[in-house]
Amino acid sequence: MRLTWHTASLELAEPLRISRSVMARRDAVWVRLEHGGLSGWGEAVSSDFLGLPTERILRRLSDVRPAVERLPDPETAWAELAPESSLCGDLPAGVLAAVEAAVLDLTGKRAGESAHQLLGSPLRPSAATARTIGIVPPVSAAAQAGRLAAAGFTVLKVKAGSPDPTEDLARVDAVREGAPAADLLLDPNGAWTEDQAHTLLPRFAALGVTAVEQPIAAGRPEALARVAALSPVPVIADEDAVSYQDAAALAGRVHGVNVKLAKCGGVRAALRIHAALRGSGTDLMLGCLTSSSLGIAPAVHLVDRARWVDLDGHLLLADDPWTGIGGADGAVRPAPRDGLGVLRRAAIPAGATR
Repeated sequence: MRLTWHTASLELAEPLRISRSVMARRDAVWVRLEHGGLSGWGEAVSSDFLGLPTERILRRLSDVRPAVERLPDPETAWAELAPESSLCGDLPAGVLAAVEAAVLDLTGKRAGESAHQLLGSPLRPSAATARTIGIVPPVSAAAQAGRLAAAGFTVLKVKAGSPDPTEDLARVDAVREGAPAADLLLDPNGAWTEDQAHTLLPRFAALGVTAVEQPIAAGRPEALARVAALSPVPVIADEDAVSYQDAAALAGRVHGVNVKLAKCGGVRAALRIHAALRGSGTDLMLGCLTSSSLGIAPAVHLVDRARWVDLDGHLLLADDPWTGIGGADGAVRPAPRDGLGVLRRAAIPAGATR
């Protein structure tokens, strides 16, 4: 087998402002695994918040390449890249998820099956995805909400965490006015104190918010559990639920856990979390980083396991270099093709891979 990669820049259609940062672009590293005339693909994206700059992605791919290329076939690689295996070592979760995705894509193409079939779901899954509205003025938020509702979106996620909470309340009220029938999720990205959460959540619930992600700063799971116990709407852990251990410790103490493959280490790690949550009263949310369709595709094959789906990162881009998971009409679904089902819109330049 041969493992190579190529770095590309993903530009957002407009900057996305959240409580802790503003993002206009990020790097993507496209991982390619070749064997027997077929190629499997995966994507890792840079993330300052996750401590994964582009240079670290490239360095760790170089570290793991000899071990991967010594394996005889992708089926063996699939077994050897299991989360508990020694081959994974201390690979960052985002790098492991990208290599695992390439192996899954290639394995599916060799078997003539879609990734969701390999993962135990015989029917092609489909789900409504949330669409994110950043921290913008109310007038802009209302206009965005109206356009998204007209396009078919039934779930909207509104970013919060402005220094003055009344600005967030006004934004949510405007989104409700622009899309009166939509389910509203709220995401302060950990910007509130515990006391603020207790005070503000009833006010947002009165505006129609149906769930909130990570209302308080990460690192205090006991406090998050207290917020969840008193909240009028479901509380979903995000920044407090990075690993399997984090998610398992929160099972039964919050209403949901936001699983992002770049945080947990890929589809099998996500399935392990899903199994740990079963019967606990804590449901699964599938989230993403801003990525291309390639980066989000593995999670799309798992949407039948999730109560909440927030896989819109590719829809935030000015130009998605890949296609195959839908989303523009408000629902994501894998294309009826083998493997991950994604295709490149344009060829990678010759000599661009390493």
